[in-house]
Amino acid sequence: MATETEAARPRADHGGTPPQDGTVGDGARKGTPPGSRKQSPGGADKDASSGSIAARLRGGHLIGTYGLLGLTLLLFVIFALALPDTFPTMDNASSILSNQSIPAILALGAMIPIVTGKFDLSVGYGLGFAHVLAMQLIVNSGWPWPIACVAVILGGGIVGVLNGLLVEFAKIDSFIATLGTGSLLYACTGWITDGARIVPGPGGLPPAFTDLYDSTFLGLPVPAFYVLALAVVLWLLLERLPLGRYLYVIGSNARAADLVGIPTRRYGIYAFAGSGLVVGFAGVLLAAQQQIGNPSVGMDYLLPAFVGALLGSTAIKPGRANAAGTVVAVAILAIGLAGIQQLGAEFWATSLFNGGTLLLAVGLAGYSARRRLRAGASATRRSLSTPGTEPATEQPTPAATGSSATGLSATAASDDDAPHTP
Repeated sequence: MATETEAARPRADHGGTPPQDGTVGDGARKGTPPGSRKQSPGGADKDASSGSIAARLRGGHLIGTYGLLGLTLLLFVIFALALPDTFPTMDNASSILSNQSIPAILALGAMIPIVTGKFDLSVGYGLGFAHVLAMQLIVNSGWPWPIACVAVILGGGIVGVLNGLLVEFAKIDSFIATLGTGSLLYACTGWITDGARIVPGPGGLPPAFTDLYDSTFLGLPVPAFYVLALAVVLWLLLERLPLGRYLYVIGSNARAADLVGIPTRRYGIYAFAGSGLVVGFAGVLLAAQQQIGNPSVGMDYLLPAFVGALLGSTAIKPGRANAAGTVVAVAILAIGLAGIQQLGAEFWATSLFNGGTLLLAVGLAGYSARRRLRAGASATRRSLSTPGTEPATEQPTPAATGSSATGLSATAASDDDAPHTP
């Protein structure tokens, strides 16, 4: 026993395992490092195939993430070359930023319920009601404009809470619930205005109120900075705080979110309330822009808002609604509309461009997603069909690393679980 133990000790000290039949292993005879593996004859082909699949996956991911942004820049270059005297100018940029600020804010508001898998079709009606209510309070009721603006924004939040209660507790589909709420808001708009416009008196509106929309900062229209600030706030809420993660989980699988303890009803109401607050703010800006109360305004903003929100879910974070993607989507819509209008397009070209852009972008995003799925499935089939697949890396032996006694025991435990190679 002592002789057998002493004969085995040098082998253990050198990090090897004693052979079962008392012969020296092939690795020790040929100088092969312990723990090394033979490469299969087709290993090089398999690595090359895996590399090409990974490259295709990365290319599809980059296209899905930044393709819409690249298309925006391409459109700008095309229109700048076609209209060199009018399009690439500071006046045109200021006009685009000013005119598209309210649709951008409304698109960001419509995006919030989409995160949870719901839709708020009342945003257009809510915009019309909010701007008429602001004009009514300031012009006819004589309220100070700051109080009137706060009241309108809070009123939008209350409408959002009502939508959330109908969807989450009454279990009415979000399309039906918000469409019904929108019809009620449209009726309230007609009741307030009696079907006529609200026109200020000879003194007009307070200058400080109209400056909410007409003023500039750093040479750019102030509404553009409203859009930027709102996008940053929503990005922080959705991407960096637990609130946003909960909303995304609810939108992905509401049943699973409920099972893990997330109060889905409460956060669903939060989403609709946030949308209502943003719509109320957009209504205040619309009142400051138009400076009259028009009961028919509102529905014209519904399609651009949803085009921006849905198109934004195909960019930056493909597959889910996000604030940065919505801003990019609104930018491409604004550049495209400004370009075709300056080229002399007919009035109906706006609706044609909005609908066509939405269908094209969503179709391309779906094609890119299917391509990534096919590439991933192909990689999985290749890995499963290759016989004798070995792990790419292994733990080094204790003798090679000079590990401590604890490392020796841990390695020995893992070696006992794995089959020994002669």
